[in-house]
Amino acid sequence: MDTLSLQELHDAIAGDAAAFRCRRRLQPGGGAGDKVFPPTFAGSVYATEKRRIPGQEKAVDCVLLDSVQSQANRMELALQEATNSGHIKLPILEVDFTEHDPTGDLESDKESGRLIDSIGKITSLQVPHRLADAILRDSELDGEPFRKSQKGKQISRASLSNATPIFELCPTALLFGMWDSTGPNGALGAKFERAIVSEVVGLGAEIHEDHRNRGVRRDPLGIRKTVKVIKESADKPWKVADAGSKSTTKPSKILHSNILFESNGGTTIEYAEQITTLSLICLRNLRFPIGNQASPSADVAARTLLAALGLCAATLAFESGMNLRSRCLLWPDNCMEWELLQKPSETPKQFSLTKEEAIKLFNDSVNKVAEENLPWLDEPLTLQPSEELLKLVRQSQELAIQESVGQEA
Repeated sequence: MDTLSLQELHDAIAGDAAAFRCRRRLQPGGGAGDKVFPPTFAGSVYATEKRRIPGQEKAVDCVLLDSVQSQANRMELALQEATNSGHIKLPILEVDFTEHDPTGDLESDKESGRLIDSIGKITSLQVPHRLADAILRDSELDGEPFRKSQKGKQISRASLSNATPIFELCPTALLFGMWDSTGPNGALGAKFERAIVSEVVGLGAEIHEDHRNRGVRRDPLGIRKTVKVIKESADKPWKVADAGSKSTTKPSKILHSNILFESNGGTTIEYAEQITTLSLICLRNLRFPIGNQASPSADVAARTLLAALGLCAATLAFESGMNLRSRCLLWPDNCMEWELLQKPSETPKQFSLTKEEAIKLFNDSVNKVAEENLPWLDEPLTLQPSEELLKLVRQSQELAIQESVGQEA
């Protein structure tokens, strides 16, 4: 199988190809027939449905193992790790909380208004709404509110016909989707649909709604539930209750003694399938003027880079299988094979792409963008949290401690 080259990717973008797709079968890490544990939704239920499967006479019971949103987050995390390791350079915004992180001296931290729990740096690859996220919006660039800075104002002028400002600051927003609904333009803010979509579904699922995992966590100290304790405060979590004390609670509330547990019981499947689609039609909707001048060659170069970025993100995230959550490790039956949907009458051409090849493809596409003089930040743009954002975070951390004390009392 051929390796996808930059020229072939460029030609697909410049031509009329519709999409790249990758379909893979996966089995539980423990082997066929082992249980998998899907994500749970409101009411502690799994997302189940019947789907039509090629070759099957009737619709098949299926269960969602990983949603489109979750798959996107995994790809963004893979790009973050590749950036951290220096394998790629990507425009990223980061909010730096490090100077406000705790020192370990509780009294001093409280007086100085430092955070209780360390946050470090939060990047545009980690926030839920990408470039339009409130964490970025409520931070500052060189002492000025980010969205009122020169860089931030550009976001408000972005559109399908002028995606250059988003490309410069956060190209992943053009790939995974973004809606700037809380910016200065409200609901009229820039909106970009997802160009890459991925999902993992378990087919032939056997789910018993009344089946639950139940058991006991045994306490090696043999602490008895009849010995009562008093939950006091975060500074002095608890003490053994004296005879006749009021407002006592069981040791299990402070994680001592035997503890009963109950959880969803998982399911078995015939196999899992991951379907990943990168829409080239979606990318062709984007224009990348330089200054106020349209540039067809820049359009193709930017779209080619975004396609390379999507292929790189999917390959980095999924090539070696997926550990979706506890007891949901999935191992692929074969390597990732991409099909190019070029013409309806033609058999899709197949390409292979390893992690090393995907990284090279992306880096080569960055060089082509530089030749077109498109803006591209290869170092993070660092923001500082505003005073009000810091206050909001600290008070939330304080409240979380108080609520945990109350729940355990």
